[in-house]
Amino acid sequence: MSTRTRTAAWAQLLAGGALIAGTLAGAPLLRRRYNRWGATDAELARSMPGDELVLRPKLTYTRAITVDAPRGDVWPWLVQYGQGRGGFYSYDAVENLLGLGIHSAEEVLPEHQHLAVGDLIRSGGRDTYPCWMVMQVEPSSTLVLQGAGTPAKVDVPEIVDEVPERGYVASTWQWLLEPADGGRRTRLIVRGRNTYSPRQGVLWHVIEPLNFVMERKMLLGIKARAEAVAGREAAG
Repeated sequence: MSTRTRTAAWAQLLAGGALIAGTLAGAPLLRRRYNRWGATDAELARSMPGDELVLRPKLTYTRAITVDAPRGDVWPWLVQYGQGRGGFYSYDAVENLLGLGIHSAEEVLPEHQHLAVGDLIRSGGRDTYPCWMVMQVEPSSTLVLQGAGTPAKVDVPEIVDEVPERGYVASTWQWLLEPADGGRRTRLIVRGRNTYSPRQGVLWHVIEPLNFVMERKMLLGIKARAEAVAGREAAG
């Protein structure tokens, strides 16, 4: 690893660590703000593809960002994300402290531009790390994932009316790309819905602020990459 790479990794650790610590400390007061980061009232209230997969979420959020690029320049970064693919465009150094093996791409990867229903997106390099299953995919428009256990034991939970007392968790990761400014820009909206057995409540309330820090960076990372491509295309 070069000196420059080590310096960048340390900078990520410090920045990501400080944000995680601050968000955890302020979570009771900041929840409403970080669970709607960037989203309008209309985006919070609207339905999104995948909402039906978790009927009565105990935790939910909707976040959004405007990307100064058309949907066609945003989608390639979204569709290729995941461990062993394009990474998550977040704090790689923080994720790799857990041994996840994340390396966020700085270019579009042609070999990872196709997803189909049933495909798995990994969070880490081992089969024991959590994964998501693709439940719906519409190019340049919609990507819906559902928590699916681990690659070693894929388990997509059934939709239930009442959550069992123990051993149940269901979650979604829903993405929507909507054209803005006549299609010259993109509104990138992400939603998560989660329900779980009562004994998991403390765990998920700790995960929630951690998720915000990492996902906010991911949204900013997709925005920066897509806008760079759009800028190069506009220049010539």
